[in-house]
Amino acid sequence: MKVRIINKSEHPIPEYETAASAGMDLRANITEAISLQPLERVLVKTGLFLEIPVGYEAQVRPRSGLALKKGITVLNSPGTVDADYRGEIGVILVNLSNEEFTIVNGERIAQLVISKHDRAEWIETEILSETTRGEGGFGSTGSK
Repeated sequence: MKVRIINKSEHPIPEYETAASAGMDLRANITEAISLQPLERVLVKTGLFLEIPVGYEAQVRPRSGLALKKGITVLNSPGTVDADYRGEIGVILVNLSNEEFTIVNGERIAQLVISKHDRAEWIETEILSETTRGEGGFGSTGSK
């Protein structure tokens, strides 16, 4: 599957770091550093524009290292980039730590996963099939 990309940043296009990687790192494309205060959120531009084939989406996900070590995550995770969107890819970052975090130009801020998806066709009904779980949700299956 091929995805067309326009790179208006000064950074290389995203690439898979290993043969088994699902995601590619996205880098901040900013003219000056951004200081992200605790519980503050910001939209960080990447300078990338995509043409994703119909039937696919690009998912913007947090980087596990930033989340664990710095408390920085993608607020609407995963963020979805639809096949018909042609604007610049932006990443909504939030600082969940108690310390200021500085984002610099070129910083790896998120990862991008290209994923195939189906479209649902609704079938209206009055009855759903029964399961063992039933209506149980929000931890109803236990903690083990």
